[in-house]
Amino acid sequence: MVNMSVTKISSKGQIVIPSNMRGDLKEGDELLIIKDEGRLILKKVDNMTEEMKEDLEFARRTEEAYNKIEAGEGIKMDFDDFIAEIKKW
Repeated sequence: MVNMSVTKISSKGQIVIPSNMRGDLKEGDELLIIKDEGRLILKKVDNMTEEMKEDLEFARRTEEAYNKIEAGEGIKMDFDDFIAEIKKW
């Protein structure tokens, strides 16, 4: 079953989750927000594992790098230099 509700964003960027949507949410709970081409996904984070944190950080850094490349801010290097740089990681 899908529930839907409408809410507004305050001047401070805050949103109110309507009472009929809160379910098992309580003050202090952490929520993960994913934004993708006009969609926002809100998910309760019960036990964010270290692996999930690493995956989210990887996704953030990948998106950041992609945006830099799209903006023409990428770094060009030859293959051997690239491999040498990778080996430093």
